[in-house]
Amino acid sequence: MPRGDIKRQTPTQDVPSADRTPERTRKPRARFLVVLAALGPGLLAALAGNDAGGISTYSMDGARFGTAILWIIPVMTVFLIVVQESAGRIAAVTGKGFSALIRETFGVKPTTFAMGALLIANTVVMFSEFAGIAAGMEIFGISRYVSVPLAALLVFLLVLGGSYKRVEKILLAVSCIFISYVAAGIMAGPDWSLVLHDTFIPQIPSNSTFIYMVISTIGTTIAPWMIFSASNNVVDKGVTVKELGLQRIDSVTGAVVADLIAWFIILTTATVLFPNGITIESASDAAYALVPIAGQYSGVLFAAGLVSASALAACMLPLTTSYAVCEAFGWERGIGHTWGEASEFKTLYTAIVVVAAVVVLIPNMNLLFIMLVSQFINGVLLPVLLVFLILIINNKHVMGRYVNGRIYNILSWATVAIVIALTVALLVTMFIGR
Repeated sequence: MPRGDIKRQTPTQDVPSADRTPERTRKPRARFLVVLAALGPGLLAALAGNDAGGISTYSMDGARFGTAILWIIPVMTVFLIVVQESAGRIAAVTGKGFSALIRETFGVKPTTFAMGALLIANTVVMFSEFAGIAAGMEIFGISRYVSVPLAALLVFLLVLGGSYKRVEKILLAVSCIFISYVAAGIMAGPDWSLVLHDTFIPQIPSNSTFIYMVISTIGTTIAPWMIFSASNNVVDKGVTVKELGLQRIDSVTGAVVADLIAWFIILTTATVLFPNGITIESASDAAYALVPIAGQYSGVLFAAGLVSASALAACMLPLTTSYAVCEAFGWERGIGHTWGEASEFKTLYTAIVVVAAVVVLIPNMNLLFIMLVSQFINGVLLPVLLVFLILIINNKHVMGRYVNGRIYNILSWATVAIVIALTVALLVTMFIGR
């Protein structure tokens, strides 16, 4: 019954009990439902950043340095919020994705460079996603020659077989498995007073490897493709400037939730592996190492999280790449389009998935070297994209009255400067050693 009709009821009339809910109760509930419905673009983009490479990095952080590295999570959360909110805002205000705005603002040559680097880097990163699925499923006794082709088929059918709303709901459901890392962290039985201290009081050991891991962790958190993903998701969902407040809530929520998951991953290995002097090189190593020390359930939860995280990123990475490239060059794109309507989009998505799956199945393939190449490309591309992003969001012809304010601009440029400095430091360490 409409709210206006309820107000016109007399005290003697029978009113359904559901409509007798006090006004002050209905309003918060309605607001909560509206906010809940708005979640999606920013949340998925941020969570997909916790992919196989990210989980491996966070696992190694905890195993090598214990809880002393936890303070980096609040720091990188601020960086991620700034980038995610900016990418979402330009999309909500203009109705265009990041790649289209790069082309319109800076021209064809910078766009071609950015899209070429993005395509190469994302295809290579896809190798690690299928490798993560393979490693996680092998813990459950399933061969990679079964799990990888099956995963590739499911990724292909999921994304190319439905609408954005359907795909978003499925991917959000898949992302719920990240709760397994929270459970694994609690089951590890950490010293919570020490954990809280190390989370908010920075410690910097005089160790070059520690600096390298800090740089790698922040670089893992903010990847070039995530900027495109955040903006493309906003456009595809149809978010407009009228929902800008909700879009910001989505961006902040996504960054906080994603980094909270990262915090629990570090916490788990810091509590279980670090005290026992166990070093690891990947997330699958962490899952195997947890079983004899923390119990079978901890290892299983960790492995389940690895598989789900890799699957989520395996859906998002080629989708983001296809959207960005097609939008940059004016080709039709969209999940809901048929193959004939968006052949370039569908073909590019399929090619990335197939190539990545095939490469991972090649015996003795040196995936580590390939990932280093990808890391180098991303390291070169990220500072360029961040500068593009800040210049666009400060362009009044593009953003109108939604350009950055003074305080947010200072925060944005500070984020760009710090990320650029860390990226340069990471590239230097790649060449001169750790």
